[in-house]
Amino acid sequence: MKKFKFQLETLLRVTRSKKEDAEVAFAEASRSLEEKRAVMQQLLEEMQRGQAEFERITQAGKRVTVGKLMDYHNFFNWKREQIEIQQQIILTAKAERQKKLKELLDLMSYLKSIEQLREKRLQEYKDAALHEEQKMLDEIGLQLFMRNGKRDAV
Repeated sequence: MKKFKFQLETLLRVTRSKKEDAEVAFAEASRSLEEKRAVMQQLLEEMQRGQAEFERITQAGKRVTVGKLMDYHNFFNWKREQIEIQQQIILTAKAERQKKLKELLDLMSYLKSIEQLREKRLQEYKDAALHEEQKMLDEIGLQLFMRNGKRDAV
């Protein structure tokens, strides 16, 4: 009997390769999202430090000049803008990560169905080989029986 050959083996290999690429893309998107979150955390910490410094100056009882107030006002506005921009960047990165995850899950599902089909075909091949072997054994047994039967008759 011929050796087992799965006709979709090339498709299986290509799909496995695509799945590996999708895993890498998902990992990269996750890493990128974490980096963006770290930047956001840094911006928030800078804002808190600025607020703490402003609190310290205003509670010290010292006179605060209008120029100093304007500097802090501009700083806080600038930090708020940076934080809002970073929030949008994070939302975009989350959406990209979700997209990569969906692609990965779709490929995993597709790959699983191809692998199940391969297993089914392999089992069918094994069953056919077993059936073929059984037929040969039956024929050999019948020939031996016939030879023994003719010998016994003589």
